[in-house]
Amino acid sequence: MLIAAGLAIVVTMFMAVIRGLLGPGVYDRVLAMNMFGTKTVLLVAVVAMIMGRPDFLDLALAYALINFIGVLAILQFVQNREARQAQQKNQTGASS
Repeated sequence: MLIAAGLAIVVTMFMAVIRGLLGPGVYDRVLAMNMFGTKTVLLVAVVAMIMGRPDFLDLALAYALINFIGVLAILQFVQNREARQAQQKNQTGASS
């Protein structure tokens, strides 16, 4: 049963990568990569249960925290970039 769950997680990870590569917008790509990170945490947890190594769950938790902080950092960068672009657009429109 756990092996079937692991295979299902790998399939959804593959689908998330495809969505990340094809996503029309930045937010779609960020969401897809966040989903990939979440599925990675789930896969590590399933592998930990299959192998009987509960200490792998600590690695999964650490990866989840890194994934969360990374997504926040990317979204903050995108938000600041869009604000700078809007500000430059307003300045060039006002000076014309």
